[in-house]
Amino acid sequence: MVTIRRVPQLKNFVPLMQFDLNLGGRKSRLARVGDIDDLRRIAKRRTPAGPFNYVDGGAQDEYTYRGNREAFRNLEFDPAILAGSADVDLSTTIAGVESRLPVGIAPTGFTRMMHTEGEVAGVRTADRFGVPFTLSTMGTRSIEDVAACAPNATKWFQLYLWRDRDASQDLLERAWKNGFETLLVTVDTTVAGRRLRDVRHGLTIPPKLSAGTVLDASYRPEWWFNFLTTDPLTYASLSNEVSDLASLTSSMFDPTLSFEDLKWIRSVWPGKLFVKGVLTEVDASKSFDAGADGLVVSNHGGRQLDRAPITLEALPVVREAVGEDVPIILDSGIMRGQDIIGALALGADFTLIGRAYLYGLMAAGEAGVRKVFEILENEMTVTMQLMGAGSISDLNPDMVRTYSRNLKS
Repeated sequence: MVTIRRVPQLKNFVPLMQFDLNLGGRKSRLARVGDIDDLRRIAKRRTPAGPFNYVDGGAQDEYTYRGNREAFRNLEFDPAILAGSADVDLSTTIAGVESRLPVGIAPTGFTRMMHTEGEVAGVRTADRFGVPFTLSTMGTRSIEDVAACAPNATKWFQLYLWRDRDASQDLLERAWKNGFETLLVTVDTTVAGRRLRDVRHGLTIPPKLSAGTVLDASYRPEWWFNFLTTDPLTYASLSNEVSDLASLTSSMFDPTLSFEDLKWIRSVWPGKLFVKGVLTEVDASKSFDAGADGLVVSNHGGRQLDRAPITLEALPVVREAVGEDVPIILDSGIMRGQDIIGALALGADFTLIGRAYLYGLMAAGEAGVRKVFEILENEMTVTMQLMGAGSISDLNPDMVRTYSRNLKS
């Protein structure tokens, strides 16, 4: 058959000529983002090397950091063909409260170092999507400020097992008074993990001016402008003084703390209590003996003990140890909606994201955090539809297969 050509007509081109006149700003930046890896690439361009690698890195050789991701990559789903649903229900209940999605925001320290909107962007996004937000003891907005900017949000508070009981009790009383109804007690940070990227990039908290940091920040003018024109970075719930940071950090960790200290926290905290950092059957049992209501299976995103158990592999072990009725949250390594669905199928009741949330924050502030949740919600919905699961309760271990990890760099 011979191709017949004709003279192009302008009227055929007009519908195609839709130019994006928004040549800059967050909207344009996010328009072509397809997944959280895209947000990570934007975050790396827009954030100085020190803060970016503080988020992006792990401890020592980063075996655990990479292992968390490899475990999720090695999941394989068994789809049920011709069994899908037009409507997928992603809602669930955790800590006695309904969440519209099975994922919330994990506690992250010094969040405004990544972007000036910090915890405010996180809690507002959590409120918008109907999921929990967790404020860290090392947060850069205070308990009161976070509560005020999103009074209707589901708010959790994270506490370290801290040597100063009076200070701990004061934090707990303030958190409860301001509507933080669930407490996550982090138990895997009796000393700070050795994070070599921070050493190599000369990261200090708060960041200090040097020839290297000025040069690095010069390529990221928005970050530098925000850093210089907003209030100084502090542990806002603990002190408003920058000079207190070093002493507060050193006093926050204590290698001699024990389950007796956890029992004390249980005695003074009236709400739900989850122990964060459980990876073994023995520690799961001890946590419940000390009064925990639930567990967070976590290795701190690979930022504490390198070569620690991988959370996705520890999950079935902990689940078998505590039974089906105990609420278990999983964090560490989640970057996709498929990761969340896989974790739920393997026994988790809920999940938390830290790095993924911070990549969005660094990329575009609150709009970037919203983009993270839009991506995860879409990925979860499509995955559930293709698996033939209409609700979270339909997920079970028979839907997932796992393979051994490959930890090549």
